[in-house]
Amino acid sequence: MTAHGARAVERCRLLADTPFSETPGSLFRFWLGPAYRRTLEQVSQWMEEAGLTTRLDAAGSLVGRYEGLVPGAPALMIGSHLDTVRNGGAFDGNLGVMLGIELVSALHEKGTRLPFAIEVMGFGDEEGSRFAAPMICSRAMAGLIDAIPEDMTDASGMSMGEAMGDYGLDPARLAEAARRPDELLAYIEPHIEQGPALESTDGQIGVVTAIAAQTRQRVTVTGQSDHAGTTPMTLRQDALTAVAEMILAVERHGAAGGDTQVATVGHVEVLPNTSNVIPGEVRFSLDMRAATDAARDVMVDAIRTDLRFIAARRGVGITFDTPQILPAAACAPELVERLARAATGVTGRPAQRLLSGAGHDAMAMVDLCPMGMLFIRSPGGLSHHPDETVRVEDVDLAHRALLAFVKEFQS
Repeated sequence: MTAHGARAVERCRLLADTPFSETPGSLFRFWLGPAYRRTLEQVSQWMEEAGLTTRLDAAGSLVGRYEGLVPGAPALMIGSHLDTVRNGGAFDGNLGVMLGIELVSALHEKGTRLPFAIEVMGFGDEEGSRFAAPMICSRAMAGLIDAIPEDMTDASGMSMGEAMGDYGLDPARLAEAARRPDELLAYIEPHIEQGPALESTDGQIGVVTAIAAQTRQRVTVTGQSDHAGTTPMTLRQDALTAVAEMILAVERHGAAGGDTQVATVGHVEVLPNTSNVIPGEVRFSLDMRAATDAARDVMVDAIRTDLRFIAARRGVGITFDTPQILPAAACAPELVERLARAATGVTGRPAQRLLSGAGHDAMAMVDLCPMGMLFIRSPGGLSHHPDETVRVEDVDLAHRALLAFVKEFQS
């Protein structure tokens, strides 16, 4: 076992505490916040110690570059994201950035330069924890967006443009984050699995074949607020009881596809949220994912039809807003095979191949260059949870597999 895997784990744990979190006692780091700034300062230092030069791109992501034998050569990009969900875990996203740094550190220690450059990427906003639009930074890099959403604000009412300005970024220059396809050879994202599949087979690392299609919606159900003590049950237009039935319908449709699709209501906002007032309005999130675009679309249509039927039967209004539709993203077959060979070489067993139900920056990067993903076992299948963890020996295997992959990639 090398020191590189252990150091990657140690650094992830360090970044999970103050001053790298907005909330003492738990981890929450959002794009362009004070904790995010301190994190980029620290990660920049680690990058430079490993032999990388660093810069901040126009979207506020951190880019480290290790030049190849010929300066300015196209780059193999390795990385993930540095933001987190609220009360999140230490390794989601962060581990991929640390593994990229450790890969370059291992090369730099031996004075190894490759025919191509290596760039280590720390994307700023994968989770969408501050603004309801995840993957802003990777989508900007892939050229999928060239302007910020004008009407989007955070919980404090600050617009995305104001947040960028406060950080020292110019929102009018967001398009400058876009990269040309000839600048990048491929994008590789090492990431914890965020599920139990590897652990269920006693696997340590695996190779992703594709990322599931996603649709995120915001649903608003409107009834009538009234006195909880004087309004007969038969005359109520209770938005919350309607939503309770809708959530069960969402669960039923998600389960109808077996292991290939999921549907989740994760956030509910009740208005006026008072114990003696019938809820007049409820807003909730709706997250729907499936292995293919077609299967996802069938589920989305079925859920929407069912929810409208429930609303009509209960006499409440319903509207849908769709801030995100992401197509399924297939990993490049050649990268899958190369990563599988590298994983087999360090584990001595056939590489497990997995569909990722979780979204990743790799979904955006597929529009820019070939992409692949390496999964690391998540003990207990936990992710987006403070108890999320990894095993050092698994991370070390991932480090060795990435080194092997890079050595083959240059041939």
